[in-house]
Amino acid sequence: MTESPVAKGLLEILREACEGGIPGQGTAFLDGTRDGVNNGLFATLDRVSAEHASSGTFGTSIAAHAAHTAYHMEVVVRWTSGDRGPFDWKGSFEPAVVDDAQWAATRTRLRAGYEGLVTLAHGVKDWNEDETGGLAGAIAHVAYHLGAIRLVAKQFA
Repeated sequence: MTESPVAKGLLEILREACEGGIPGQGTAFLDGTRDGVNNGLFATLDRVSAEHASSGTFGTSIAAHAAHTAYHMEVVVRWTSGDRGPFDWKGSFEPAVVDDAQWAATRTRLRAGYEGLVTLAHGVKDWNEDETGGLAGAIAHVAYHLGAIRLVAKQFA
């Protein structure tokens, strides 16, 4: 990866959104790390059971948010590689109801999508508008769904 300060900063924000902040240290936007709580996407989902992930109190289940977020990261990688679809955005919210094995698979897929996006970013030699915008869009998308997931998860806390 070219040592672009913009790319490095964007990747740090994506890391915080997915992996969480470092406990006891300040963060760019997540809360709770001073209390030792990791509120990143992965840790948040790891605290949710398959049963609770399948609940859709506000219309979209946590499992559906997680599946869609994984799909979005996969599409960013595909798009940057030249794949222009078609993409099944409606179907990307499936499965909305999961058992334990499906919930584990969804979380594994989400981590793989994140790793794919990070690997893609590290492979960029010259950052252009599409690549920078794709990474920035992925960050905004992850942050949006993280907020929605945390809101739904509050009912089980």
